[in-house]
Amino acid sequence: MAGCCTSVCDFIVEYDTPRIVLIKNRKVGVVNRVVQFAILAYVIGWVLVWEKGYQEFDSTIGSVTTKVKGVAITNSTSLEERIWDAADYVIPSQQENSFFVMTNVIVTKNQVQGRCPELPNKRTRCKSDIDCASRYNNIHSNGVLTGKCVKYNEEVKTCEIFAWCPVENDTVIPKPAILGAAENFTVLIKNNIAFLKFNFSKRNILTNASYLKSCRFNQKNYPFCPIFRLGDMVQEAGQDFQKLAVQGGVMGILIEWNCNLDQSPSKCVPKYVFRRLDNTNFGETVSPGFNFRFAKYFRNTNGTETRTLFKTYGIRFEVELFGHAGKFNIIPTMINIGSGLALLGMATILCDIIVLYFLKKSNYYKGKKYKYVEDYELDFESENSYGATQNSGNTN
Repeated sequence: MAGCCTSVCDFIVEYDTPRIVLIKNRKVGVVNRVVQFAILAYVIGWVLVWEKGYQEFDSTIGSVTTKVKGVAITNSTSLEERIWDAADYVIPSQQENSFFVMTNVIVTKNQVQGRCPELPNKRTRCKSDIDCASRYNNIHSNGVLTGKCVKYNEEVKTCEIFAWCPVENDTVIPKPAILGAAENFTVLIKNNIAFLKFNFSKRNILTNASYLKSCRFNQKNYPFCPIFRLGDMVQEAGQDFQKLAVQGGVMGILIEWNCNLDQSPSKCVPKYVFRRLDNTNFGETVSPGFNFRFAKYFRNTNGTETRTLFKTYGIRFEVELFGHAGKFNIIPTMINIGSGLALLGMATILCDIIVLYFLKKSNYYKGKKYKYVEDYELDFESENSYGATQNSGNTN
């Protein structure tokens, strides 16, 4: 027990201090310099230069507004000859960080509330009234069953429903898309960003008004023009606009602002990237593309409420804004330099391990590396006590 207490006390009062030993060994010396060089290359090349460790950073905040322009004329069986402008095909007219352009449509005109046969399918075909449960409402149905089995045509009978009649027939989607001309429509994307930490703000309209009237975005010739042709954006994403227009889809417009504010503000410019966001494999997708319904209501000459139903297919463009800015600051600079200097100690630790445990003369090097020194005061008292004893013996 006494020995254990002594060991604990010795551990508490002992103090370790580094000792500098110059070892002339070619192998260890080369390893030491290689490790030091690797650490310096990491700190200078990666941390300070590539990752800009001498800067502090801030993330961007901003706003996006869009304006679509273009006119198209169609002449289909269901719609006859019709002119389309932005008020017709941009639905709704404004959205937050996104916009929708209609490219295809199924129109059901002059619907009124009443009783009519349901569209024929496995669920709605019938032979008698027994097959049609009265008041039954299926989520996939166009209305509520009346309990009667009626003729849909000369060959097929279906259950009668109370609904908006005639019911919509969306089993055949128009091909090619009715508004395939939307490929040539353009959109102006106005983007304002700010880095609040640095009190810096900017917009993506970098040039004068006369330039905007003639420019169209192009990665090579006009990479900073804020006016985009819809067909070009879809092409940049590796898609075919006319195929996409049939059933619609979702496109992503990514606006990236990565700015080095140690340079001129004119070099802080946006980068545009385009991606298709929805699943392109229609064979594995339930309800592929992008579509929704809306109706326009009116009253006919008899005063009956009537509506025209539109099942609209189109492309939804989602605009995503992101980025960061960096500017020199002495605090992160000193932190990264200090961390690099601390890492240089790893070279010494690695070389010590090699010298003390792997070289043939490791015991010799251990003797040079470590030196044990007793308490000077204790040694001095011991020497004085021994000297006094010797003097007393000589006197006797």
